[in-house]
Amino acid sequence: MDTWIRDLPKAELHIHIEGSLEPELMFAIAQRNQIALPYPSAVAVRDAYQFSNLQSFLDIYYAGAGVLLHEQDFYDMTWAYLERCAAQNIRHTEIFFDPQTHTDRGVPFATVINGIYQALVDGKQLGVSSQLICSFLRHLSAESAMATLEQAMPFQDWLVGVGLDSSEMGHPPVKFQAVFDRARAEGFLTVAHAGEEGPPEYIWQALELLKVSRIDHGVRCLEDPKLVAYLAERQIPLTVCPLSNVKLCVFDDMATHNLKQLLAAGLCVTVNSDDPAYFGGYLAENFQAIRDHLALTVTEMHQLSRNGFQAAFLSPEAKATLLAEVDRFMATAGRAIGNLS
Repeated sequence: MDTWIRDLPKAELHIHIEGSLEPELMFAIAQRNQIALPYPSAVAVRDAYQFSNLQSFLDIYYAGAGVLLHEQDFYDMTWAYLERCAAQNIRHTEIFFDPQTHTDRGVPFATVINGIYQALVDGKQLGVSSQLICSFLRHLSAESAMATLEQAMPFQDWLVGVGLDSSEMGHPPVKFQAVFDRARAEGFLTVAHAGEEGPPEYIWQALELLKVSRIDHGVRCLEDPKLVAYLAERQIPLTVCPLSNVKLCVFDDMATHNLKQLLAAGLCVTVNSDDPAYFGGYLAENFQAIRDHLALTVTEMHQLSRNGFQAAFLSPEAKATLLAEVDRFMATAGRAIGNLS
């Protein structure tokens, strides 16, 4: 079954590229840039990945990102993730990057995006298509987000949209309404993290004020039946991150995760890894975790894979090609494995 999950064609729509920085690469880049890390080894870094909530993760996440200074650093980090994609048959990925994490340290916006984008271009040779989303840090000011949007404008052809991430509590989407209005006027698509730790009201704000195409996380939507009906009727995708949700204590354990209920409610649920270097697994490992603990059928896994491509910011032709690839896979490997999940 693990081989079947690995080979299943998949899309990933919720991945923070800085969150894919594995400790070994973090140490290699730190050594190259002559930066001293507050840990003696990669093993010690991994041992520190015990989080009580979102903020406890973000504290170490931002410290790890501090080793990234040059285009080559951003290229190497992105390329390492794309190699993982190829190994797990992730056929398409839509990557978040957080420019403020770097520009606030004096790293130019152009340095960040040049390194990431060149890796994405080269990633086509691995059979992985990609899109890039510029995310704003919600714990910073709306003015800082607007300034970041201005910095992004010269690179608009490289970006499909803008997003909103970081500490959710106390930073509702309404705080960034003017920034998102401007982004949409400039032609960007919009997405936003909402309903992970924040209440369903944050999801409503993301939909009604930021006019997002997708909700990142959104697992708390089940607390509001009217919201569930709205999401189901319009098939607004949720980019759910199971291992992340457990690691950050949104759910006590994987067996209590509500992904199966979200699916049963008719929602367009997708599976994603969020910050895989920190949360114990990439996309295949997330599929394996929900398979092991939520008793998902092969048919449900097939639906989750199709949802990922259906929710992607791809042309209708590209979607049709990838959806057909999934269905062909299921017509052969799916029949062979039956309902062993």
